[in-house]
Amino acid sequence: MATYLDEILNHHRSRAAADGREWRERVGQFNALGPSMLAALSGTGNGRVKVIAEVKRRSPSKGWLHEGLDVTQIARDYAEGGATAISVLTDAEHFAGSLEDLDAVARAVNLPLLRKDFTVSANDVLDAVEAGASAVLLIVAALSNVELTEFISLAHGAGLDAIVEVHDLDEARRSLDVGARIIGVNQRNLRTFDVDRDNAAHVIESLPTSIVTVCESGLSSPDDVARAAEAGFDAILVGEAFVTASEVTQTVRAFSSVPLVSRD
Repeated sequence: MATYLDEILNHHRSRAAADGREWRERVGQFNALGPSMLAALSGTGNGRVKVIAEVKRRSPSKGWLHEGLDVTQIARDYAEGGATAISVLTDAEHFAGSLEDLDAVARAVNLPLLRKDFTVSANDVLDAVEAGASAVLLIVAALSNVELTEFISLAHGAGLDAIVEVHDLDEARRSLDVGARIIGVNQRNLRTFDVDRDNAAHVIESLPTSIVTVCESGLSSPDDVARAAEAGFDAILVGEAFVTASEVTQTVRAFSSVPLVSRD
């Protein structure tokens, strides 16, 4: 039985196969100029959990979350609420996002930006650089070891950080093997879309304290953020709870007020 992940990946791999651009000719044409994602998430700063606030119109499992979303305004609301960085979904088919959204957010705020998409080709990585992102998402479950190695090397060579997303201990090991500096542990199983907070807490225990860790998915309240902090996460990535909030700035501020808990 096909899953959400299978459907999405099939779409993106078909798109990549039809892309006639020679990525090797593009290498060196672009370099990431935005604020560093790694630096922003690494610092102890004010001693609070770092918040990556996501621009997200819809999801495959829930449909529209905010159909008329004004990406420029919500980016400014995120910044005002204390977000450390912003994630922008650029998948059009399944999330109603675009690279134009990323460009609009880059013009609106001076924060590190994550291009949140299903990266399956070298051109995807280079497109993120060209669009003004500070980081690109690499999903271990979607990529071979060869692809992971190539894409993270290409990203780092262009001055782009990579948030390497994992779901279990094997994927965590693979991410470390390819030199990941920022690892996102997704609490949501991308095949069933169920949330398992205990599994995420288990996975982070296998990661060195030198790795910047991001807890992804299933965070709907400051209490959820506190549980992630207690597990040792440096940062969280939140979309749905913010784009559906009646008071966006205040909601982001509440999430970004949770104290960090050291894993040392």
